[in-house]
Amino acid sequence: MNHLADVPDAPLASTQAGDSGSGRMSSLVNHLPVEVVRWPVDAAAREACQRSGTLCLLVLEKNVPAPVLTDMREDWVRAPVPQQDLAVRIAMLRARAARYAVPELDMSGILRFRSRSVVLSPTERALVAELLRRFRALTSREDLLLRLPTKDGDTSNALHLHIMRLRRRIAPLGLVIKTLWNQGHQLGPASP
Repeated sequence: MNHLADVPDAPLASTQAGDSGSGRMSSLVNHLPVEVVRWPVDAAAREACQRSGTLCLLVLEKNVPAPVLTDMREDWVRAPVPQQDLAVRIAMLRARAARYAVPELDMSGILRFRSRSVVLSPTERALVAELLRRFRALTSREDLLLRLPTKDGDTSNALHLHIMRLRRRIAPLGLVIKTLWNQGHQLGPASP
């Protein structure tokens, strides 16, 4: 059995191991970078991962107590670790992080989700900002209507049109907008 005796000498390809699923969600998960860090020897590398939000797999040396994990972007294994076990832990860490990922909208109108991004118009930016306030939950039509420019005239039809266009813009990011009739809209990740 192939064991990982010394993490720094391990092939970096181990961080490219993904889940066995297929489809768009699987490919997004497989591209999330994972740092494999020796613990406690490389404590500074763990801190750097925490600051940057990078996924981190700690490989504990023998007889070292397990660290308290307070970040869902971390996991640990004990050395020596078989290569297959390392690949599975990395895949599980990526899947967990992807499940709880939240899109980010910056001041210049760039919407980022996982490893992809798209530039939004000012109106799209206003609508997405409101939808992100309640990511994965219902945003009322009234709250979204307040975000439309006043020049749009028939605001009900304008909202429908903007949501339809926005759905197409964000689909490549792995995001969807669901409509809950007579209630509002919900922004969330596309189903795997």
